Amino acid sequence: MSLMQPPIDELLEKTDNDRFLLCAVASERARDINDMMRGQRDRAKVLQSANQLAQLAGRKPLSLAMEEIERGEISYDKGAFSPDGELESS
Repeated sequence: MSLMQPPIDELLEKTDNDRFLLCAVASERARDINDMMRGQRDRAKVLQSANQLAQLAGRKPLSLAMEEIERGEISYDKGAFSPDGELESS
């Protein structure tokens, strides 16, 4: 039984069982969510309705990112991550 929701096994399935990739994708998305909620960075601006933003308030960005990964709402380019886990410059 997992205390973490969503369960880590389900999240790993979404990232080819690569725990480092999962961390990188989740942390990048959590930063985007945080920035979107604060309105600070252009890359975090995605189309969100006022209702969706209101639902996000009070939730931790990393939890929201993990839930989005579990639902398959996050896409990523595995090649965009270097072997040491750092983002490559684009």
